Parts: sequence; C-alpha cells; structure tokens
Amino acid sequence: MEAGVLIPILVPISMFAMIFGIVYLHKRERMAMIERGMDPRAYKTQPAPFKYLKWALLLIGTGVGLFLATILTQFVFTKWDTDNPSIHFSLIGIFGGIGLFVSYLIEKKETFDKKE
Repeated sequence: MEAGVLIPILVPISMFAMIFGIVYLHKRERMAMIERGMDPRAYKTQPAPFKYLKWALLLIGTGVGLFLATILTQFVFTKWDTDNPSIHFSLIGIFGGIGLFVSYLIEKKETFDKKE
C-alpha cells in the first residue's frame, strides 16, 4: 500500500481529533474552575494592550525577510541556478523574530515607564 493513499484518510481524522481534543480540554478546564468556585468569565477577558503591535511587527518582519530573500535570490545568487527555498524560510524566521523582539522591547519600555 502506498503512503499517498493514507494521506486523504489520516488528515481529516487527525484534524477532527485535534479540534475535539481542544474543545474537550477547554470544557474540562472550565468545569474544574467552576468546581473550585472560580468564575471562568473573569479569566477570559484579560487585556492585551500590545497585541496588535506584536502582530504588526511580526508581519512587517516576515514581509521584510521575504522581500530581502527575493532580492538576494534574484540579484546575488544568480551564478547558481538552484531554487533553494531555505533562504526564504530562514530570512522570514530571522526578521519575524527581530520584529517580535522589537515588540518586546517596546512593551518593556512602556510598562517600565508606567511603573515610575
């Protein structure tokens, strides 16, 4: 039996199992909180003031990484005719990480300024 035959069978089953597991564990966590006398709604609405900043810097970083990888493959690596996607993935990861690090520094500065 070929492995390609099992993929259309295993992918939907695994996706269903993953979604079922997430929902089951979420419900179980809520029931445990209720049994201990805690209010599950109080923990649901936690403020995330820098959520959009983090996403914006992550997407900007990945965009810059992808753009730089495209420029490098078009103009710098023209001697080699290899279509190697590893440079794209590595630069996306590097610049996405830099974007998240910049977001961390901005959040740290803002929270430090508010405490003073």
